[in-house]
Amino acid sequence: MTPFALNDVSIYVEASIGTLNQKRVTVLKTLSLSELLKQQNPYRLSLKPAQTITDIVKGLVDAHISSNEETVFGDWLEGLAIFINGKVYGGWKSGIPGVDLEFDNDGKRFIVNIKSGPNWGNGSQIAKMKSDFKTAAKTLRTSNSGIQVVAVNGCCYGKSNTPDQGDYFKYCGQTFWEFISSDPNLYTDLIDPLGHTAKERNDEFCHSYAQMINKFTQQFGVEYCEANGAINWKKLVEFNSSAGRWSQ
Repeated sequence: MTPFALNDVSIYVEASIGTLNQKRVTVLKTLSLSELLKQQNPYRLSLKPAQTITDIVKGLVDAHISSNEETVFGDWLEGLAIFINGKVYGGWKSGIPGVDLEFDNDGKRFIVNIKSGPNWGNGSQIAKMKSDFKTAAKTLRTSNSGIQVVAVNGCCYGKSNTPDQGDYFKYCGQTFWEFISSDPNLYTDLIDPLGHTAKERNDEFCHSYAQMINKFTQQFGVEYCEANGAINWKKLVEFNSSAGRWSQ
């Protein structure tokens, strides 16, 4: 095991944050107002208290960004975790389906499926992960009959009150980051290099976000507002739910 230097995180973040932000900007640039409106419940929108077009558009865009960023940032955190583990234990990005990270420690081979948070999947998704773990363990034992394989679901944030899940272990938040690095303070130490570098590289995203809000606000006003500024909810519901839309 090699002690981990926090400066390595700063170097990794500096080198990779540009790619992360570019993915976030791409999510914005590929958005369209029509796609956002197709995904919404127009009845729920109409029941909200009086709000401006900008309020509506901002709510739609923010919800979409939040959903997509969970995936984009989750993938990036997975890469960071593999990088850190590689520095400490010599771990590597696994080529086995359903396994993100492999590393050896204390005479054991750990196979790790990395997720952002603890509440990431339904019953069938968790069953799929367990099946993947069993297949991976069988594959590894076939090539090395003496190997002891330990399966872990690692979550970058949150908590797990029952780490031992029977077929696998579930480590979340502090426990996960300590598991891959041996450093109990890493989960909080990561904040400074992440936050500092992200702020420096956030300008392009903020610029694209402002443009998108302005563009969609103008478009919404033209397509779904009366001359007096009132929202034409009937027209919006027709766009969202009319049977004729699906035949276009």
